[in-house]
Amino acid sequence: MDVDQPSSSSTPLVFLEKAEAAAPAALQPSWTKIRTTYEKKLWHNLTVSLVEFVFLPGSGPYQIELFDKFITTIESKINALKLVEIARRVGREYSEPDLTLKFLQSVHSRLASPYPVAATDDTPAVPAPPPPATEAFALSLSSIAYAQLLLGDLAGCKKSLDECEKLLSEQDTVAPVVNAGYYAVAGDYYKVKADYGPYYKNALLYLSSVDVDRELTAEDRKARAHDLCIAALLGETIYNFGELLQHPILQTLDGTEYGWIKDLISAFNAGAIGKFDSLTNHFASEPILAESVPFLRQKICLMALIQAAFERPRDGSTRLMTFEQIAEATRLPVQEVEHLIMKALSLGLIRGSLDQVSSTVDITWVQPRVLEGSQLDTLAEQFGHWTDAVGETANGVQGLEHGVVANGLVPAALA
Repeated sequence: MDVDQPSSSSTPLVFLEKAEAAAPAALQPSWTKIRTTYEKKLWHNLTVSLVEFVFLPGSGPYQIELFDKFITTIESKINALKLVEIARRVGREYSEPDLTLKFLQSVHSRLASPYPVAATDDTPAVPAPPPPATEAFALSLSSIAYAQLLLGDLAGCKKSLDECEKLLSEQDTVAPVVNAGYYAVAGDYYKVKADYGPYYKNALLYLSSVDVDRELTAEDRKARAHDLCIAALLGETIYNFGELLQHPILQTLDGTEYGWIKDLISAFNAGAIGKFDSLTNHFASEPILAESVPFLRQKICLMALIQAAFERPRDGSTRLMTFEQIAEATRLPVQEVEHLIMKALSLGLIRGSLDQVSSTVDITWVQPRVLEGSQLDTLAEQFGHWTDAVGETANGVQGLEHGVVANGLVPAALA
């Protein structure tokens, strides 16, 4: 019986030769590198060349055909994690999200499962595959989750993210590209859900996993800085703004239409109600902030309370704060101060005891924060007071010791 042989005109090498000949001058060296490394069976070098190609500007129109007609024929020779990185990039070239999802799911179905298989009566146990199989599987899941998010399938997206998170939590080490893939999609998911706290956390973790200057355009950096600020302001559990203020990405807002939002974050970090009030005239350009003014005002009052407690003298002369003092610091009516203190206590922003009869509060602890310049000056002053108090105590103890010796008394512990 005759067996059909593959046509010489359809072999991977013929495809590469034709693509190389037809390529524009800017891409021709890359096609040449891919062809030569393939001919020499230098699989690692070929993988590197393919990754470089799909990230080249202008390579987009050629990526789908390259994957379908060449990469699929050598998948078994390519590092699984690199294969998924390539597929993620190629998936962006499809015109519709459903086509992207179909493509990514097809690649995912050919990856080695990261889960071990228990033995049965008929088959032996199959252990989990060696690295980087699990990372490749997890990165592929996060890519699928993003395509599902684009299609509005929030339930499917969350399911993929949950499986990805579980896999990553079981690994001792994870490549930055895999972490970045998960955190980016998780952040986008929570952004769609308008769940500001989880978005803020995942967006910051994403930025810590990528080279921001290399992988994000200036416009992307500005957009992400803007979104982080909005999430920090509207997050019900976010009351520490110093970390965000110190993040380099926030500098992208300087001199832009969003510069005032950076100033607003600084006002919240310092509990500066006057500065907050002066910036509210910009809220018209951010409807989501304009709709949340009551919440934002309560939040700035809480930050003012924290700042007032932080600035209390630490020399022992003053421990209590009266409701009148807090009302002055927060610009609230005295009758609303008790509710504000109880809110701060319930959120874990402060610790202490409230005396409703005497209208005072003894604040013994405030939530740790990243401090700015003026706050560091306050801390240095407080350290000075504390040092003086310790010195006075030491002098007092020393004086007592001299008195004991002068009177000829022997402490009981030495008798």
